[in-house]
Amino acid sequence: MNLTEIIKDRRSVHRFQDREVSPELIIELLDTAVWAPNHHVTEPWRFILIHGDSREELAQTVKSIREAKETDPDKKKAIGEKIYKKISSNPMYLIVVVKEDENPIVREDDFAAACCLLQNFSLLAWEKGIGMTWHSYGWLKDPAFREAYGIQPNERAICNMHMGYPEIIPMAQNRKPASELVTILK
Repeated sequence: MNLTEIIKDRRSVHRFQDREVSPELIIELLDTAVWAPNHHVTEPWRFILIHGDSREELAQTVKSIREAKETDPDKKKAIGEKIYKKISSNPMYLIVVVKEDENPIVREDDFAAACCLLQNFSLLAWEKGIGMTWHSYGWLKDPAFREAYGIQPNERAICNMHMGYPEIIPMAQNRKPASELVTILK
C-alpha cells in the first residue's frame, strides 16, 4: 500500500477486536512518528501507554471524575458505569502529553507539532492494521486525572487515543476537493 492509499483508507475506528496490541509495536511506530516537524527540534511530547490491567485503573479514575461532576444522583451511577464500560473495553490507550511553554507562539507551535506526530502515528498504525480514534475529553484536564498520571503543571494532555485492531471499519466520508478550498494569488 502506498502513502496516498494509506491516507485515503485510514478511518477513525470506534469498535475493536478483543485482541491485544503489542506495546513494542506501538513504541516502534512512535519511534518513527517522532520525526514530525517541530520547531528547533524541541520534541515537546511524551507518551503514556495504557494496556492490559492498567485499563482498569484508567476506567476507575475516569468513572470517579465523571460521577463527581454529575449532580443528579439518579444519573450518577449510570454515567459512571457507562464510562467505565467504555474505557475498560478498549484494548489500548495512548495519552499524549505536550509541554506548555510560557510563550504562546512556542506553545502553539508545539501543539501543532504534536498533531503532526499524531497524524504520522495514525498512518503508521493503519499500515499495520491498527485503528484508532483521537479523543480530547474534558477529564484530561481534571486535577484528579492529572495527578493520577503524573501530568505536570507545565504540561497538557492533548488527547487520549483509543487503539486496537478494528472490529468494524467505517465507510469513507466524502471530502471536499482541495480545488474548492484553494485561493490562488498571482
